[in-house]
Amino acid sequence: MVIKFNIKRFLISIAIPLSVGGLSALLTKDNMNFYSKIVTPTFVPPGWLFPVVWTILYLLMGVSLYLVWSSEAGIYEKRRALVIFALQLLLNFIWSPIFFNMQWFLMAFIVLVLLWLFTFGMILSFYNISKIAGILQIPYLLWLTFAGYLNLAIYILN
Repeated sequence: MVIKFNIKRFLISIAIPLSVGGLSALLTKDNMNFYSKIVTPTFVPPGWLFPVVWTILYLLMGVSLYLVWSSEAGIYEKRRALVIFALQLLLNFIWSPIFFNMQWFLMAFIVLVLLWLFTFGMILSFYNISKIAGILQIPYLLWLTFAGYLNLAIYILN
């Protein structure tokens, strides 16, 4: 099966997760300075790594979104996958304000667990439509697992 490349659809697919991530970062940027004042667990990466990793993950999300959106899968299968994608992206968006702005570490962890579950569901639904789209989301799930460790440890330590 050959998918005809649609540049407009591709750019929209890339722009959606990048915009959501960018807006979330914009809403929390003034509240990130507290992070240096709290007790953090071991294995905390340097601060510059977070925006680099998230940019890569949002780009991978966009590519996966494009592959699913452009696939020849049935409308119900695509709709289901896109709804799960949208819900995980919403959870992704609200995590930062809950963690950084409100500093509700336990609530942020709960949101992160839900995000992990929806991301796992997204991977499965994407994989059923496009194996590549599903596989491209595995680094995201791994990063969320690591973020969960950091979030829970910060809750416990603070």
